[in-house]
Amino acid sequence: MPGTEGPAPDLAEALASWATAVTLLTVADDRDDVGATVSAFCPVSADPPLVLVSLMSGSYPAELFSRAEEPVTRFAVTLLAAGQRARAGRFAATGRPGARLMLDDVPHRRGQDSGALIVEAGLAALECAAAQVIPAGDHLLVIAQVTGVPYVAEAGEPLIRFRRQYLPARL
Repeated sequence: MPGTEGPAPDLAEALASWATAVTLLTVADDRDDVGATVSAFCPVSADPPLVLVSLMSGSYPAELFSRAEEPVTRFAVTLLAAGQRARAGRFAATGRPGARLMLDDVPHRRGQDSGALIVEAGLAALECAAAQVIPAGDHLLVIAQVTGVPYVAEAGEPLIRFRRQYLPARL
């Protein structure tokens, strides 16, 4: 069967060459607020309004969405601005504390729909409800309906990830 030998040695390098916007996904779990930097995010449909988030299977956010009893279904996504590079790095680090502690010194609010923390000063924020959760290789795909748009910035540049680095967009 073609492709069963595994990916080409250069696959990781090739995929790192794909420039992508950086988002912050947040979830209000029963025990704590959870957050993670996510660069695998994309719009799926305008009608109905759907987005897709791809999470690493072994991550705590993926565990919350895929647990057998009472999986998390509501979350928020903040589309990060170029000036939020340090925040993206903090939420990508392993062994990080809960999102509430990490956002203690940052303007944020709680989403009306999701209950998740929403960081201010991004380019936009979305509240979402998971419609489908699909295991896909070493990732978990979450297709979600957008239930609210708490804000859209009037101006700003996106934070971009390219070749394993955060770069401000040059628009």
